[in-house]
Amino acid sequence: MTWLRALKETARTGLTIERTRLEPLVALRGACGVAIVIGLILWLESPPLAVASAFGAFASGIATFQRSWRPRPVLALAAAGGLAVSTFLGYVAAAHPLAFVILLGAWSLLAGMAWAVGPVSGLVATQMVAVMLVTVTLPTSVLGAVHHAALIAFGGLVQAALIVLVPIRPWGAQRDALADAFAAEADFARRLREDPVAPFDPQPLMDARHAASMTPRQARRRPRQLRGYRALAERIRPVLASLADPVVGAPATGPERERVRDLLQAAGTVLDAVAHAIRWGKPVRLPVEAMAVLEVPASGPMLHGAARRSALRLMALLAEVVESADEPLETVAPAHPTPPPAASAAESPAEGTAAARPADREADRPGEPTGGQPVAQVAPARHTLLRPTVPRLVPLALRAIHRELRWGSPVLRHAMRLAAVACAGYLLGSLLPLGHGYWAPMASVMVMRPDFEQTYARGVARFTGTLVGVALGGAVMALARPGEWVSAGLAVVCVGLMYLLMRTGFTVASACISAYVVFLLGIAGEGWSQTVQDRVGLTLLGGLLAMAAYALFPAWETPKLRDRLADWLQANGRYAVAVFGGHAHPLERRPRHVRDALLDARAARLAWEQSEARAQAEPVRHRGISRRSAGAAQTALSTMGRVTMLLEAHPPDRSAPASPAAEEFAAALRGALPDAADAVRARQPLDWTAVHAALDAWRTREGTEALPVRCAELLVDALDELAGALSRGPGGKNRARRRV
Repeated sequence: MTWLRALKETARTGLTIERTRLEPLVALRGACGVAIVIGLILWLESPPLAVASAFGAFASGIATFQRSWRPRPVLALAAAGGLAVSTFLGYVAAAHPLAFVILLGAWSLLAGMAWAVGPVSGLVATQMVAVMLVTVTLPTSVLGAVHHAALIAFGGLVQAALIVLVPIRPWGAQRDALADAFAAEADFARRLREDPVAPFDPQPLMDARHAASMTPRQARRRPRQLRGYRALAERIRPVLASLADPVVGAPATGPERERVRDLLQAAGTVLDAVAHAIRWGKPVRLPVEAMAVLEVPASGPMLHGAARRSALRLMALLAEVVESADEPLETVAPAHPTPPPAASAAESPAEGTAAARPADREADRPGEPTGGQPVAQVAPARHTLLRPTVPRLVPLALRAIHRELRWGSPVLRHAMRLAAVACAGYLLGSLLPLGHGYWAPMASVMVMRPDFEQTYARGVARFTGTLVGVALGGAVMALARPGEWVSAGLAVVCVGLMYLLMRTGFTVASACISAYVVFLLGIAGEGWSQTVQDRVGLTLLGGLLAMAAYALFPAWETPKLRDRLADWLQANGRYAVAVFGGHAHPLERRPRHVRDALLDARAARLAWEQSEARAQAEPVRHRGISRRSAGAAQTALSTMGRVTMLLEAHPPDRSAPASPAAEEFAAALRGALPDAADAVRARQPLDWTAVHAALDAWRTREGTEALPVRCAELLVDALDELAGALSRGPGGKNRARRRV
């Protein structure tokens, strides 16, 4: 992609306004926190102090709106504490320009390295730098610096107190994440009706897992409706895929396929009802038509073999999902409701369903709910995913930062860019004959991100939003000439709009923030005409500095694509080895080992997708892998993971005999993975000869009708497709010799 095209794409991305679900009550609460702080300080202290303290409440409020699963009061207090420290240090060094520039560079470097901990930590740290640049413009003594820092911390304390005293939809983020996971599976079930090999985005399941990670205090206080559901959601997805797949499930056409389509439609209805119940904390309401489909029919089309096992297992899992709700079950039914699907599934225990083997399931899935029992009783606290508390998070954060202290790290390069731009912007802003020179470095630090696309998109959005915000704010100030209290009220209105519309796009948020700053400076008696001129010019300067810094000292994702692809191949391979190993030794199979391998494969896939999406927007030529090859390789690895998931949905009985051929196949795949990953990184042809030989031996011993053998054939086909995708030359021809 050329630079001109990349700039056009990033500008379009930055100016995009998204439609999203608004949370007016939460936005109103955050605006009330800012209003309380401004009103009290304006009444008890002075307008300049009210302006300084308002930034603390404002920034603490922004921290609570970020996508984090930690308690919101903790986020507000942590942000306020960091803002208070940065403000105090800035005040102490502000009297000495050289010392302040050194402090600004060091603080910006640390703020950039905070992205190694996570995006929320990086954003909060960036706000610390921005608030330091704003508040230190008020001269004061060391004792006054302590006073200013206390006022900044007071703003965060008010926001935290409001969250505790006025709870609005508590556990809403966790409920939404879990409900989104079930809604995604409902959509997946309906898409499988038309496309039996439809892809599934695992991101909702990953978000639900992150949301299930809680501190010990959260784990003790969480609603019962949030217990146990995620594990069931994870188990439903492979069953849906195996039921719909024409290779391991029902035939592609005929009465059995119609029965599968009906089951998938009913499963989507049930999963949607469960998602709605979780999201709003209500009872599960199921239509009778869906319940009737989820019964073993006395006559009509019947399923056989693997498809029948998948159908019965799906019925049992859906029954567990419904019964796991803390609230009583409600059905939209006539006077004689249909019995729950668990009874129907239990009518045919010979099929080896989950409902027929609760003891095996309990041994396979420790800590997950078992048939018919309340989730809270079978999911003890020791199986909860515990998130470290804030004190215990400190050593983890330090280790994460230490891992990024290498020259090739994008986080380190971002931190170095941030420190250089902040210092350069501060010096240029001080030398220019404009007031408020700190706006240039503040615009830079708020725009800069570790990747190219976000930095440039936010730069365009920041300037556009600033232009709109200062124009509207300046017009109001010029026409109405409001006093201190009216300006404070207008600032609070802008804050409320920013909180409300923050997720619609950075342009809208920047416009609200710019108008907020105009009205805040109006409290302190700043002239609106100078504010508009300075704000626009210095924001443009800061945005240009940020963009130039990334162009001169980039951290491109494109050269890392092969590394990400190799990591995904290895993770997928470990997942496949774990599943096939379970078929090799049924008595020794370890579901937890399979589960961990699946999570690693999902994380590797997410890393690849994020890296590939960033590379698409970068103005660099491909280095080692073209877009066409990358797309084909992604398809092959997605197929590899899907085939493994299908086999995972049909675990062997523990009493089944061992399969030496399956063990040889798993060993051959395990042995070929390291060399294959190295070949991907080094742009060398992939060699799957040992895997093909093991598959041929497996066919000879057990034939081609067994389900594990068919899955192994599909997996090897995916590996061959990967080899072909990565061996295409510039002309698009396949230089590799594929063994079919």
